[in-house]
Amino acid sequence: MGIKYRKSYKFAIKSSIVITLFSTLLLAILQYLFFNINVLFTVTFTLLFFAFSFFVLQYRVERFIYRRIQKIYKEVSILDESVLRNQPVTTDMQTLMYEVNKFASEKKIEIESLKVQEEYRREFIGNVAHELKTPLFTVQGYVATLLDGVKDKAIRKKYLERADKGIERLIDIVNNLDMITKLETNELKINIQTFDIVELFQNVFDLLEMKADKKDITLMFDKDHYRSIFVNGDREKINQVVLNLVDNSIKYGKDNGTTEVSIESLTDKKLLIRITDNGYGIEKKHISRLFERFYRTDSSRSRDIGGSGLGLSIVKHIIEAHNEHIYVESKIGVGSEFSFTIEKAVKK
Repeated sequence: MGIKYRKSYKFAIKSSIVITLFSTLLLAILQYLFFNINVLFTVTFTLLFFAFSFFVLQYRVERFIYRRIQKIYKEVSILDESVLRNQPVTTDMQTLMYEVNKFASEKKIEIESLKVQEEYRREFIGNVAHELKTPLFTVQGYVATLLDGVKDKAIRKKYLERADKGIERLIDIVNNLDMITKLETNELKINIQTFDIVELFQNVFDLLEMKADKKDITLMFDKDHYRSIFVNGDREKINQVVLNLVDNSIKYGKDNGTTEVSIESLTDKKLLIRITDNGYGIEKKHISRLFERFYRTDSSRSRDIGGSGLGLSIVKHIIEAHNEHIYVESKIGVGSEFSFTIEKAVKK
């Protein structure tokens, strides 16, 4: 299907008027100098000359200029012909330039977006490969050693246990990726129930108490909130959020530091949960990407500490699946604060 034109006669009309006025003036001067001025003849000449000029110019514009316009449209519409073919193409030069520039700007934005997505895809694939490669090579190494024949039962048991840990890490990565995918596609159902958020935090603190003691990190609540506070949400998923955030604050916290939880009312229906530490902090340039899969602010240090690199991404997806929000504030040398909103349970 060819391009349909929305014709513009401005150029031909204006040009014809200028040429006709000049020709009429010249004719009047010549008549004055050599003949008597004939008004009827002059008017007739003006009208006929204007019509002739208009049709000649319009024809030439369509044949010469419009063909080049058509070529421009064909060239810029290579990426997506439907963009410029769904509606008639203007032949007005000003409008044409506006449409072509707009089209070029949109394509530039689209190309930049594709470049960002491609960069993210490469980085994501590289991270996945690295995360899977490490435990795979670990398992492969221990299994190969065992296949070579290790007679000492104690060594065999130690190698099997280490291989088992590598397999557990692989399973953990796959399960986390599967969870993120299901959360993104709304395949993972959120089971909303009413539960005590204070009790949940206390359970998480009990679970991580030994890990915190190894770094002499004190886990504490805001004293004003040592009471039952009921919220609505998926208890299991919110427990995963809290466990991940508190665990991270311990992992990346300073020795002899603190991890503090506070709960405050935003509105009658919303609570804000804060997990604050006085650790090393996060550079500002990393904050916008913290919740991306496998993203690490310090790759070497993070991988020495351990973890799949998917925890914060899962946290974000779980909170968003509850139609809530998660925030992060951090300052180098001061510490970090992760906070999220949750629905307060209505008292009956």
